[in-house]
Amino acid sequence: MPELEQNNLEKIILAGIGAITRTAETAGELLDELVKKGELTVDQGKALNEELKHEIKGCVEEKTQSVQSSAVTFLVDKMDKLTPEDLAIVRAKLDEMEKTKGQSDE
Repeated sequence: MPELEQNNLEKIILAGIGAITRTAETAGELLDELVKKGELTVDQGKALNEELKHEIKGCVEEKTQSVQSSAVTFLVDKMDKLTPEDLAIVRAKLDEMEKTKGQSDE
């Protein structure tokens, strides 16, 4: 093979190796960038998830307090209409519940 063709062949081979190396480097950089973006997305997702949990917890607590308040008001209004006998039954039940609660706290 003439020297000129051999030099051209070497140049082509070296250019091919260079292209492969550059492609591998570029692919590696692209992969690193995608991973970083993926991590950023995961981190943002975690932060958003925590924020939503906090907001939901606050909303649930607020609604629970509102429902409890409404239930107490409802019960007090109904108790005003109870007969003395019914009130005695309610008192006995409340005493029983307090004793049970006191035992479970110990």
